[in-house]
Amino acid sequence: MSNPEGDSLDIYQRADRNIRESLIGYALLFCACVSVLTTIAIVYVLASETINFFGKVSVGEFLFGKTLNNGQYTCTWSPQFADKNFCVWPTVNGTFIVAILAMLVATPLGLATAIYLTEYASPRISKILRPAIELLAGVPTVVYGYFALTFVTPILAKIIPGLSGFNALSAGLVMGVMIIPTIASVSTDAMTAVPRALREAAYGLGSTKKEVATNVVFPAALSGICAAIILGISRAVGETMIVAIAAGQRPVLTLDPRQTVGTMTAYIAQVAKGDSRVGSVEYQALFAVGMTLFLITLALNIISKQISKRFQETYE
Repeated sequence: MSNPEGDSLDIYQRADRNIRESLIGYALLFCACVSVLTTIAIVYVLASETINFFGKVSVGEFLFGKTLNNGQYTCTWSPQFADKNFCVWPTVNGTFIVAILAMLVATPLGLATAIYLTEYASPRISKILRPAIELLAGVPTVVYGYFALTFVTPILAKIIPGLSGFNALSAGLVMGVMIIPTIASVSTDAMTAVPRALREAAYGLGSTKKEVATNVVFPAALSGICAAIILGISRAVGETMIVAIAAGQRPVLTLDPRQTVGTMTAYIAQVAKGDSRVGSVEYQALFAVGMTLFLITLALNIISKQISKRFQETYE
């Protein structure tokens, strides 16, 4: 025999649960919309100010430089000088020199760390080392910048002739140390996700730990590893304080890492100090550089997605 009071109570409980579930769903939808709208607002501000900038400076000068009245070609970045030039490539050049140096340090060390943590370290040691390595990501980047300027640069100056006080080399090396936790953490997660059965099958065939790590686990986790490396590149390209402090703010076209360089983020930090009048062409150049940096980062993320799809492995 049914209990009317009990049935009524169940109905009220279900209704209350459905209301709470609906509220949670709406709250999560609101958070997602805020994220999307924030991104749209950022792109709108960048695009609008960039359009205003190109109303004063031609796209050709921004991308290819210009020819002076005396017939000489120049590609320099000097928006804050009396003789203004707006060729963006010197800042892009400095950005990628530092980023490449950083990745030359971070990629092998980060991958080696990930292989050790997943294949060689005991669970106890891995539990201690992983948080310790990830602590590097918690160090403020301004500390890395002053470490590069006051500690690394004097040491390098003793062994490398012609090293400038501000240089791309020390900034790139220290930035590489900063990026190690990013690559190591993502790569470790990718390698940990490889099924244990693959390792056991390889060991059953007589493989060593080195062979299992390099010939079985590494290829199986390649999509995640590639994503980790490209994420590290994006982090290096977008880094500000290390390059602003240790690499300098003199954008030049050079491949010599011993020289002072200027990066896109360093120029943004320089203008953001308030030295340029709002609405001036050098102020609007900040947004043009920011849009360039945004497009580079967007391209890297797209490449990362494509590589992940290309090398992704599916296990039953």
